[in-house]
Amino acid sequence: MQCSCVSWSSTLKLGPSFPKSKLSSINQAASIDFAGRISLPSHVKAITSTSNPFVKHCVKLRFSSSYRHFHGSVLVVGATPIREICQFHESLHGITCTLECLILLDDVEVPDGLVDTTSVRIVRVSPTVMKKLSGMQSVESIDAIALMRIPASFCSVDGNEKKVDFKRCFPSPHRILVLEGIQDPGNLGTLIRSALAFKWNGVFLLPGCCDPFNEKALRASRGASFQLPIVSGTWSHLEVLKNEFQMKMLAGHPESNEPKPISVLSQSFANSLKDFPLCLVLGCEGSGLSEKSWQVCELLSIPMAGGFESLNVSVAGGIFLYMLQAEKHKHI
Repeated sequence: MQCSCVSWSSTLKLGPSFPKSKLSSINQAASIDFAGRISLPSHVKAITSTSNPFVKHCVKLRFSSSYRHFHGSVLVVGATPIREICQFHESLHGITCTLECLILLDDVEVPDGLVDTTSVRIVRVSPTVMKKLSGMQSVESIDAIALMRIPASFCSVDGNEKKVDFKRCFPSPHRILVLEGIQDPGNLGTLIRSALAFKWNGVFLLPGCCDPFNEKALRASRGASFQLPIVSGTWSHLEVLKNEFQMKMLAGHPESNEPKPISVLSQSFANSLKDFPLCLVLGCEGSGLSEKSWQVCELLSIPMAGGFESLNVSVAGGIFLYMLQAEKHKHI
C-alpha cells in the first residue's frame, strides 16, 4: 500500500455531521460519541461478519490517514506493541493508556500482561473478521488487535509559528530527529523506533512525510510512535524551535563533491556536540535533502570503506542516532 503525504490540522474536530434523516439508521449499528469516535453498542460482545459497520470503521482507520486523525483513533496489531504502549503510559502517568477496545479471536485467552480485563472492553471476532481487520492472510500470528486513541504526545502545528508552545510539544528538546519527505512507512517507523531506543527527545515531521500511525509505520516502530513526542509542522515552525532552544542543525548527506563542506561522523565529532542541543535532519529516500535543509544545516556524512555512495535512510539514521545520542552506554 502506498503511503500518502499528508498534513494534519491542529484544530480539534468533534466528529462528523450527519443529516437527521440518517442518524437513526447509523445509530442502529454504531454510535457516534462527542469525541468523534464510532463505537459498538454496549451489548455487542462478538462480531462474525466483515460487513459490520464497526469492522468497516476499523478497516478505514487502517487505510485512511485523514480518517484516523479525524476520529483520533488507530488500530495497533500485535500483543507486543500493545503491551509496550500500555506499560509505557502506565509508568509515565500512573494510569492505563487510553485503549478503546481489545479485539481477540473467539475462545482465545487474553495475552499475558496485556491489559486489566476488568477495565478494558473485549470484543471477540471470527477468523474472517480478524483477517479483514489486520490485513494479514493468516490469523495464526495475530494474538490481539487494539483500537487505541492517538496519543497526546502527537501534535500537528499550523498557522502562526510564533504561537506554538514547543516546550509543551518537546518537554526536553536536547536531541530532535527531523524527517523530511520520508514517504516509506517502514523507514519512518524504523527511524522513530531507533530514536526512542537511543533516547532522543522527539521527532519533527516536515511536509511530505507519511503518517506515523500508518499500519506499516506502526508495525516498524513497534509502538514507539505512542511513546515519543512527534510534531508535524513546516520549516517556519522548525526555525522557531531552533531559535528558541539554540539548537545546532545537522543534516545527513553522502560524501560528494558538493561546494559546501561536509563533516565526517566520528567519535570525536560526536563528543564535541554532547552538551549542545541539536536537530538531525534526514531527507527522503529518492531526492535527498531539500534546498532549504542543504542551506541551513551543517552537512554530515558517514565514512564508508565499502565503496557505496549512500545507505538506506533508516540504516544511516540508526548510525547517526547512535553516535550522536546524548548519553552513551557503550564501549567503542
